[in-house]
Amino acid sequence: MSTRYAALLRGVNVSGHRRVPMAELRALLTELGHTDVATHLQSGNAVFSSASGDEDTLGAGLERAVEEHVGFRVDVLVRTGRSLAAVADACPFPADRLEGRQLHVTFFDRPVEAARFASLDTAAFLPEEFRIGGRELYLYAPDGLSRSKLAVALGRPALNRGLVATSRNWNTVARLVEMTRD
Repeated sequence: MSTRYAALLRGVNVSGHRRVPMAELRALLTELGHTDVATHLQSGNAVFSSASGDEDTLGAGLERAVEEHVGFRVDVLVRTGRSLAAVADACPFPADRLEGRQLHVTFFDRPVEAARFASLDTAAFLPEEFRIGGRELYLYAPDGLSRSKLAVALGRPALNRGLVATSRNWNTVARLVEMTRD
């Protein structure tokens, strides 16, 4: 029996840097033995089916394949379709009433605790807010991510030391949930 997964590549195809063409990513996933491979947008989102492996093993295999193919290391986080659906269902903000650009999810390679971000004066960033999930952080940025001061603060290296993280806007999260439904 196979499981649907989403692979989230960190920091590729941003402003023309660290190029990983999506056709080549699809080919790599197929060469790794995965089926029903598709990509979403140009920003490093792929979905596939696999009968073997767990999220970490699948991510590590894709990291190696991408590095061998393009010549630079790319962090990859893999989530099952069910895991992505649970992230969407657990959203603490009213996603159905917000524009996709106002809501973002940062996916982490492991669970994070709110204490990691306790040094932030959250009141200073209102109306922007964030909430911690299990292996994700939800960010409400009413003016969008590019204008978000809270996103800048949350992205400080000191707060994220030792973590692999990659963010997606809500439209992308919702689309990946749809694409990974079993």
